[in-house]
Amino acid sequence: MNSLILWIIAFTILGGVLSVLAAGAFLLLPESVRTRMLSPMVSFAIGALLGAAFLAILPHAFEVPGVDAHAVTLTVLCGILIFFLLEKMVIWRHCHTEDCEAHVPDMDKVRNAATGNLILIGDGIHNMVDGVLIAAAFLTDVHLGVVTSIAVIAHEIPQELGDFAVLLHSGFSRGKALLYNMLTSLTTVIGGVVAYFSLSLANTVVPYVLAIAASSFIYIAVADLIPGLHKRTEFSATVQQIVLIALGVTVISVTHAMLH
Repeated sequence: MNSLILWIIAFTILGGVLSVLAAGAFLLLPESVRTRMLSPMVSFAIGALLGAAFLAILPHAFEVPGVDAHAVTLTVLCGILIFFLLEKMVIWRHCHTEDCEAHVPDMDKVRNAATGNLILIGDGIHNMVDGVLIAAAFLTDVHLGVVTSIAVIAHEIPQELGDFAVLLHSGFSRGKALLYNMLTSLTTVIGGVVAYFSLSLANTVVPYVLAIAASSFIYIAVADLIPGLHKRTEFSATVQQIVLIALGVTVISVTHAMLH
């Protein structure tokens, strides 16, 4: 086997798994600490998701040579509508098997479960694109590939931390949150291998795959997470939420700027 594909496989595994394990250290904290941190972490997750979508993912999509910006933004719009329908299907399924939304007092739990599933889908797509980027860098130069892999790990950690917060908020256990995040991280390897064997095709579809990933993050942040913040109306809680959202955006922005 070509040594280059071995480099790509090794570093896509590292790029995906290490970022999950680093963020997963949050799961080692005592339950009482995690419970107190969960609400603030959801605010941080909103900022991290929006920051990743608008400051990292979409700019990469527009930077691809020859990309049609109108087509990319249309893909984002279609993606948001698709994720709305996916979430609606989860709620419909619950209503058909038990009761309708109007008679289910714990419908928030159903919506939270749908949010957890959507974050896994979006994260899997995003990780696959990271694999494509790592492979493209290795195909250019091995040293560039190593640096790009380090950059992926660094910018994924705050995002994965936000993902863990969303999954725990959605009712996932610590074990399931870690397992499912680990599985979605392996799509980085898939993206790297596919890119190695068909980089020209990968380059063509990357902007639109990125657009879908961005739309999932935007939808989850705006439609699923932000409405929950309105349940706390006191001024101090609102200030804390704004600060933590801004912190999430800032962390993504700074790590992305430092590593590019």
